[in-house]
Amino acid sequence: MRRVVLLVLLAMALPLAAFANSSLVFANAGGKITLKNNTLVGNSFLTSVTLTNGTTITGSLGTVAYQTGALSSGNVGNSATFAAGGSFVVKGNGTNGLPNGVIFSGAFSGPVNWVGTYDPNGNGGKGNWTYVLTGQVAGTLSGIGSGNAVGGTIQFTFDVPGSKPFSTSTRLNHGTTTVTVPEPGTLGLLGTGLIGIAGLIRRKFRSAA
Repeated sequence: MRRVVLLVLLAMALPLAAFANSSLVFANAGGKITLKNNTLVGNSFLTSVTLTNGTTITGSLGTVAYQTGALSSGNVGNSATFAAGGSFVVKGNGTNGLPNGVIFSGAFSGPVNWVGTYDPNGNGGKGNWTYVLTGQVAGTLSGIGSGNAVGGTIQFTFDVPGSKPFSTSTRLNHGTTTVTVPEPGTLGLLGTGLIGIAGLIRRKFRSAA
């Protein structure tokens, strides 16, 4: 019975190794987002980067630029969906230890949602629209990591005062992008360790027999 329990625990531990990963968090602020040729094109400033070890670097660090795929449904003045594709690029400017050049380069890997909410009490009672852009991205890291990475992005924007909905361009408030990178090296070490433990358990049972 004890042997069965130990083997079951080992079998449960092995799949957990497959989820070992590291995450990077990019924060951006300012800039604007524009409707161009039925796609959303955004440019913003990179204001912080949280590294895989938990260290956060802040300052004027670089840029975040992105473009969705084509509009597939809805109305940009209210809520809409854009196709996958386009591009998503994060660049560092060499400040505070970040590399000077592309840090993350990829594209939207699935549909991009653009959702608007109207607040009649916003802007001093004049009303205003707030828009949230969400989508999954996939691409490649360089400089502060390497290999393929996947993640999600949220960009909060607000339109000009006066109860006007989004039409062609608006200021960007702030956004956050988190990318996750699987760690093959960690998986290999963990898997090797678990296999070693399994071997020790088997030897113990054989000697006990």
